[in-house]
Amino acid sequence: MWRFASISIAPRWRSSPQRASPSSPLRPPPRVPLEEGAMIINPASYGINRRGSPAARDLMSNGFAIIRGAAPPSLLGRINVDLDSRYAATPFCEGGFYGARTKRFGRLLIRSPHMADLVMNRAILELAEIALGNWCERIQLNLAQAIELHPGALAQFPHRDQDMWQGALGEVEYLVNVMWPLTSFTAENGGTIIWPRSHGLEALVEEPREAPIIAEAEPGDAIVFLGSTLHGAGANHSKAVRRGIIVSYCLGWLKPYENQWLAYPPHIARSFPREISELVGYVQHRPNLGNFEGQCPSVLFDADPEDARAAVDALRPDQAAMLAQHVASQQAVASGTRS
Repeated sequence: MWRFASISIAPRWRSSPQRASPSSPLRPPPRVPLEEGAMIINPASYGINRRGSPAARDLMSNGFAIIRGAAPPSLLGRINVDLDSRYAATPFCEGGFYGARTKRFGRLLIRSPHMADLVMNRAILELAEIALGNWCERIQLNLAQAIELHPGALAQFPHRDQDMWQGALGEVEYLVNVMWPLTSFTAENGGTIIWPRSHGLEALVEEPREAPIIAEAEPGDAIVFLGSTLHGAGANHSKAVRRGIIVSYCLGWLKPYENQWLAYPPHIARSFPREISELVGYVQHRPNLGNFEGQCPSVLFDADPEDARAAVDALRPDQAAMLAQHVASQQAVASGTRS
């Protein structure tokens, strides 16, 4: 599933700072209203200026970007405290990929009341929608996972997360990953290793053309990289744990890494803000994908799943127009026959 690449650690490296807008870092981006109050991603609405932001250029050109100050460090501090007990209770992973000296757990939206602010970070969502918007109508939450790398942890196998789906390589971007440090990320404690410009068509190349860098970062910084970018956790040679949160977004028609409907069943998701419940899958991806009994799965928030209900079309505007023409032409023929 993964293409092997040998790890040779480059000198410590930091990108030129990319600062998130301080005015409104946590508000979701503007969306386009649709029939029945639905909302979809509209990448074109971001315009040339947003597409041409330094962070967006870095992400699409280099396969990654490090945004300094993408979220308040205090927010990451509160989340870290909220997750303390779960970190303590979680056993070490099993298997060479996850790491025998690493702890991982998900369902973060119910483990900290502050996670919603991180998942809905406006600057990050804009990057995800720019990177993925050409291939889907809406994005979805792929994963929200806490990671704790303990002293002695080995470097992770270099991999590309897009290989989960075995789709066409070099043609489509399937997901965007965001690593949020809860502690400092350094070369010594296993900071994320990234191979610059190993994304897109370079995923077809067996060995990366460039040496890797270590994405050193602090709480509040965001390490953003594409699903086609070769990466992996470094080895923890320090005497302290390295904590971080990975939040990733993928195309709305893919099966996500974390089964969101099991992580957040209807009786839990019904309490989420609408933007969050839609992001975890309680909305259809037109046409008609992800429905429950032919309707938006959000009907389960207020209705008995055993209720009988009519299936309702959920189509894109172009499909609705084509269908209307198809129906009208047949109605015209039928009307002429009756007359």
